[in-house]
Amino acid sequence: MCVPVIDCNNFYASCERVFNPLLENKPVIVLSNNDGCVIARSNEAKAAGIPMGAPAFEYEKLFHEKRVHVFSANFALYGDMSHRVMSVLSEYSPEMEIYSIDECFLKLKGFDFFDLQHYGNEMRYKVMKWTGIPISVGIAPTKALSKVANRIAKKFPEKTNGVCLIDTEEKRIKALKWLQIEDVWGIGR
Repeated sequence: MCVPVIDCNNFYASCERVFNPLLENKPVIVLSNNDGCVIARSNEAKAAGIPMGAPAFEYEKLFHEKRVHVFSANFALYGDMSHRVMSVLSEYSPEMEIYSIDECFLKLKGFDFFDLQHYGNEMRYKVMKWTGIPISVGIAPTKALSKVANRIAKKFPEKTNGVCLIDTEEKRIKALKWLQIEDVWGIGR
């Protein structure tokens, strides 16, 4: 049995892009309630040096210099988009555990003879086509290893095409050697 974890990429920023395609490939950030701090960043905003949790007033100059598109959080929109993504993903397994607004685990029992790499790519394609939201897929025998695989899928999209499958002992060892302890959710320095 494998347990894929599917995580939406830069979810709140991606939701904003769905309704404004001109934002594609441009830095986008979403601010918390009352526009206090950064709670979501596109890859372009990350590359511009905007940290997660940055107080908005301290980065106004950088936002202007880098032509960052700044949005107030729209949680009703993000909730609706989450529901759409989860609806699509529910077609891939009868057992689904929604972990957060932008992440879920699927249980794949009886998929021993499936090409799971292809299955993950199919999920990515269908979610993008039906919702406009990019996702990363990590597939492994446990939830913890699936989270590691998902991290690798996000970190190396050019090599993984957004899907990382840990299905051998060799891949497991290589993934765990690459992982830093602060990369594991819930654990940090």
